[in-house]
Amino acid sequence: MSDIVYTSPTERVNTWLEGSTLFIQFNNVARHNALSVDMWEAVPVLLNQAEHDPRVRLVVFTGAGDKAFVSGADISQFEDMRAAREAVTRYEHMAEAALMGIFNFPKPTLACIRGFCIGGGINVAISCDMRIAASDAVFSVPAARLGLGYRYSAMKNLVDLIGPGAAKDLFFTARKINAQEAQSLGLVTRVCAPEALPDLLAEYTSALAANAPLTIQAAKAITREILKPSPELDLDLCTRLIRGCFDSADYAEGRKAFMEKRKPVFKGE
Repeated sequence: MSDIVYTSPTERVNTWLEGSTLFIQFNNVARHNALSVDMWEAVPVLLNQAEHDPRVRLVVFTGAGDKAFVSGADISQFEDMRAAREAVTRYEHMAEAALMGIFNFPKPTLACIRGFCIGGGINVAISCDMRIAASDAVFSVPAARLGLGYRYSAMKNLVDLIGPGAAKDLFFTARKINAQEAQSLGLVTRVCAPEALPDLLAEYTSALAANAPLTIQAAKAITREILKPSPELDLDLCTRLIRGCFDSADYAEGRKAFMEKRKPVFKGE
């Protein structure tokens, strides 16, 4: 059993382990959870711990309060952090490290969205594997109203998720869309009433706690390979991941549980 104790390096990010789910909650309520520098920097630290913690099978990103998931980057820091060339480079590297840390995290990740999900909030959400939202969620990519450039990785994630036409529509117009349109575009997969969001989230935390973690992690890694250009595709890695599932004790447990007509107990081994 792991002895990792999760402590956030900033009070603007809350974190706690609940069963096999690690929660990372953005906590900048006065600014609708806008991402400040310390919040960006906290994410890779917590994910690095979770990657090596066998207790963690799912990481859930949420926003504190009921007004926002993340309302974007904290623009009060833009003049200091993004005005000069060196500051822009540092800021972009910091944000990229956080977002790619989420995207490349080997275990499943989920964004649980209420209220505003704007700019950097969308980038966090689309870096996750899954996105669920309350019907009061509002989405927007306002970069064109600010005049800032968008990183390749963030644009690629958006295009991969909703397609180039829809991505350009949202990006060029900077318009706001509601949860229902976000679902129709594929930006989120499930939408429910705000009061039902905890129960919907519980469906995911329960399923990920019960299902075979090696199978899920293999599926995540193989999906990433599928999305790569063909010259970069690592079919040998996919084969090894699949073979690892069939060679695992979990596969033996799954077969045995099926024959015995009981729920399997998977240990990720």
